[in-house]
Amino acid sequence: MVRFRLVPYIHLFLFVCAMVQGVAEAQDASAPAPQPGTIVGTVMDTNGGTIPNASIVLQGIAPGDRDTAQTDDNGFFQIAGVHAGTSYRLIVSAKGFGDWSLPSVALKPGQYLAVTGITLVVTDTVTVQAAVSREEIATQQVDLETKQRAFGVLPTFYAVYDPNPVPLSPKLKFKLAFRTAIDPFSIGADAFLAGIRQANDSPSYGQGLQGYAKRTGAGYANGFTDIMIGGAVLPTILHQDPRYFYQGTGSKRSRVLHALSGPFIAKGDNGHWQPNFSSVGGYLSSGAIANTYYPNRNRGTAVVFSIALVDTGATMIADVIQEFIPRNMGAKAKGH
Repeated sequence: MVRFRLVPYIHLFLFVCAMVQGVAEAQDASAPAPQPGTIVGTVMDTNGGTIPNASIVLQGIAPGDRDTAQTDDNGFFQIAGVHAGTSYRLIVSAKGFGDWSLPSVALKPGQYLAVTGITLVVTDTVTVQAAVSREEIATQQVDLETKQRAFGVLPTFYAVYDPNPVPLSPKLKFKLAFRTAIDPFSIGADAFLAGIRQANDSPSYGQGLQGYAKRTGAGYANGFTDIMIGGAVLPTILHQDPRYFYQGTGSKRSRVLHALSGPFIAKGDNGHWQPNFSSVGGYLSSGAIANTYYPNRNRGTAVVFSIALVDTGATMIADVIQEFIPRNMGAKAKGH
């Protein structure tokens, strides 16, 4: 299953990267100051639940060097624009809980630091009016994930940054897959890629507006069947989670290997890692279904496996992107 429908618009991603790199190089030439970093984290209680509306303070040595943020409904916070090479103290507090602090943290230029282990201990008696079900928590997770975009454009709906995510129900697996399939950027990318295939007459639908329309439809159908079967139908039947679980720590090599293993290793709904039969099944099913609407000269077993291999490679690239490009890149945390 190709995460965030990468196959149709990998060319667009490379173009966006080139533009972003060009802008970054121009900024570096005029502003040699170290690139600021970003600090993110999730605030939790001792029972593993997330704490919304917690106060985050990042205090530097100078009294005026101070940044603040507040956790969202999922306990997540982000502070961007942190000066590199400066020692800060991170203080987390919430009503009814004791404070948590990290005495010293200093970022390297451009570093994206995910702080783990932020756990607050209850100090006051808190009256809980209603218990939040696992389904409600999972729904909140999906709602947050469907707002994630690399560079503010590329949808990364299948990336999980929460260190303690709740497994998805069948309903939410279908919701996430369908939301990905109908994303406007994905549809526009299919149309863009159809123009490239038009020049190569691939598949052999002929030229003209009719050929272009058929290629656009075929490209979208390939992605739709892949995401729905590999991201919803099979994960529901096999009890597997179709999402990519962000590692964020360790060496670059270990993170790259973790990302590249995405098409072959999945986390089950029981929390254990297992062979990713869902994604592999989605790739092969998409290729097999394409045999029913591709021109006769483009059908056959070779086409099925060709589509599956392309989708597998695209998923690997997608997961590497999701591992190394922060969600909502460039957005600032509340209160910063």
